[in-house]
Amino acid sequence: MTIRAFICGCAGTALTDEEAKFIARNQPWGLILFKRNVENADQIRALTSHFRALVDRAHAPVLIDQEGGRVQRMGSPHWPAYPAAATFDTLTKFSADERRDLVRLSARLMAHDLRECGINVDCLPVLDVPIPGSSNVIGNRAYSPLPARVAVLGRAAAEGMMAGGVLPVMKHIPGHGRAFADSHLELPIVETPADELAMHDFYPFKVNADLPAAMTAHVVFTALDPRAPATISRKIIRDKIRGDIGFDGLLMSDDLSMKALGGTFQQKVRGALRAGCDIVLHCNGDMAEMQAVAEVTPILSRKALQRAERALLVTRHLPEPLDVVDARQRLQSALAN
Repeated sequence: MTIRAFICGCAGTALTDEEAKFIARNQPWGLILFKRNVENADQIRALTSHFRALVDRAHAPVLIDQEGGRVQRMGSPHWPAYPAAATFDTLTKFSADERRDLVRLSARLMAHDLRECGINVDCLPVLDVPIPGSSNVIGNRAYSPLPARVAVLGRAAAEGMMAGGVLPVMKHIPGHGRAFADSHLELPIVETPADELAMHDFYPFKVNADLPAAMTAHVVFTALDPRAPATISRKIIRDKIRGDIGFDGLLMSDDLSMKALGGTFQQKVRGALRAGCDIVLHCNGDMAEMQAVAEVTPILSRKALQRAERALLVTRHLPEPLDVVDARQRLQSALAN
């Protein structure tokens, strides 16, 4: 089966004829959805089914960023509002174990919502550790300012997703929390010493290195590679992400259309794949950009294909049993008191 090593977006709530032809011709590994693509459950099911029919893969990945808080693509009135990650760390009336259970419960409910619509990959958990003064692009999307708590609560979220048959994608490896710029708009440069990065920023990823998938950070770490952001740095991916951190799962780039990365889309694709990303991500649905990405993206093969197939095993099992009404009531009660 021919699958290209990229993920594309689409412009609206249904695939246009041009988008359908593009997908059928180029066979992207996956499709990512945003608020512009979300109307209601029936509409999302139709969209995801259409995509899978075009690529002729029943379990083809459909991704979304459903974190809770301000990053929640599926929301009111059809889906409940979920708390931002940082909310759980403030629930000090509960023990650390109880807070961990609440994070898992919230993620398990989100996984239920996603599976109902045909979405089987969630770009969660955020394992970045923010520091005072850093860009609010992470902010309360992080579970805590303490690396150990981020590690524990992030794993709980991943476990909730996997229990619901949804593949979690931890982000933004090796860490975006120290960035003083928003990588959607410009390239963040971090000048922190390598030993401090290892103990703080990289720690949650190292604890969770056995998770099946991760997304890179468009961040320059001058102590590791003074020239290239992690997404296109062979040194960072080889020596830190695959080496010291020990992550051997599916590695996808963050969105290539973000302003942090310079050059043409062909250069971005080649740079990310040459550095060691398995798959590249393009989100905005711009057809001209998608064409440029597809033109130079190779067929998914060898180790990258093995990692992709292994990661998707999470989506092939039946979700664990869940009393949705009771679970929602328990989460709401914990957040209200």
